[in-house]
Formats: sequence, structure tokens, C-alpha cells
Amino acid sequence: MTNLTAKDLDVLSHILTGEEMACKKAKIYANTLTDAALAQEMDRISCAHAERFSALYKLLGGKK
Repeated sequence: MTNLTAKDLDVLSHILTGEEMACKKAKIYANTLTDAALAQEMDRISCAHAERFSALYKLLGGKK
């Protein structure tokens, strides 16, 4: 990967934090909702956020 500036790393850090929080919130909603279709959709959304988090983390050289 190319060398990233401090600003680039700061932005990516904020994006990672946002993806992690969105994943956690969607998972909470999936476990709280009583409508099965909505709960399934929230679980799908949670997984999508988790995948984006993992992809960004790996891009930065992480091992998750």
C-alpha cells in the first residue's frame, strides 16, 4: 500500500470507527426487533458493515 499521510490515517480511523459502531447498532436492532423480516434485514446490514470494517482494516495492514 502507498504511504498514507497523517490526515489519511485520521480519516480512515474515523471511517473504521463509524463502520464498527454501525455494525454494533444494527446487531442490537436485529436482536431487539420483533418483526422477523426487519430483524433479518438489520442482521444483513450489520454483516455488511462488518465486512467493510474488515476490508478497510486489512487494507491498512491489520490481521482481522
